[in-house]
Amino acid sequence: MIERLVVVVLFDQVDLLDVTGPPEVFSLLRRETDGPTGYEVVLAAETMDPVTTSAGVRVLPDTTFERLAGRAVDTLIVPGSVEVEEDGRAKALADPAVVERVRRLAANTRRVTSVCVGAHILAAAGLLDGRRATTHWSTAAQLAAEHPKIEVDPDPIFIRDGDVWTGAGISSCIDLALALVADDFGDVLAQKVARQLVVYLKRPGGQSQFSVPLKTVSASRRVEELRHYITEHVGDRLSVADLAAHLHISDRQLTRVFKTELGTTPAAYIESARIEVARNRLEATDDTVARVATACGFGTVDTLNRAFRRAMGVTPTEYRRRFRVRA
Repeated sequence: MIERLVVVVLFDQVDLLDVTGPPEVFSLLRRETDGPTGYEVVLAAETMDPVTTSAGVRVLPDTTFERLAGRAVDTLIVPGSVEVEEDGRAKALADPAVVERVRRLAANTRRVTSVCVGAHILAAAGLLDGRRATTHWSTAAQLAAEHPKIEVDPDPIFIRDGDVWTGAGISSCIDLALALVADDFGDVLAQKVARQLVVYLKRPGGQSQFSVPLKTVSASRRVEELRHYITEHVGDRLSVADLAAHLHISDRQLTRVFKTELGTTPAAYIESARIEVARNRLEATDDTVARVATACGFGTVDTLNRAFRRAMGVTPTEYRRRFRVRA
């Protein structure tokens, strides 16, 4: 397996998970391939001195920017950093020295990516001009105001525009890294890595930063098992009686469990799960809307349209037009 050089940019007060998340994803390839990971990951900084992250944890660089000069880089990962202003709002930072280093490294890089507010550094380096990009929702307005040449979309988890990828919130670095693995080695291997990470669902980039069925989390093992069952059987008839029988409890007890542990009704939860799966199909496949409606248990396009308008404020066709994931 060919080793791809991945460079993660380090600087003072960088967000820790932005730095550590992607390398963790890449490292798990070893378990699935029984050999090299396919990536040579290095952390690069201005000097070899420890870098203090925003979490207070110090990280040791593997190399310096100067030592990388002239080397061909496969993937450049640019994390971000924020400061909190007096009014409580987050402001993304883009140190000019870091911006210049990123600009120089990008010139000799096949694929440039940013994690969370790292998009502001790419923007300051001129790497996002004329492109569609995302960042953490809390700084999206700042990015759009400071860089009007960028089409800022604050909703998706990540966006690919040619050879430039931008990720949203901090934890979405996992989704972005999985997408990079899928781009390099295929979906099957990426899904195996996702299972190692115990990721509930490998999310397509177009999916909103605010995911409907993932808003509620239950501590009950039986309800979590039922949630997975619903996701895997959204195309089936999922009545209260069916689900109660699956858990070997009464209809009334099932309704009480949903209300107590998930804060919703079985019908509302099932619809949200069906919408989530429908969103994934609209984003990642060329299935017709009618086929999506059938596969996700809505039965008819009209029923799917009504559910989508209630939950998303748009029709399935409009949603696909905006979030369809393409290379």
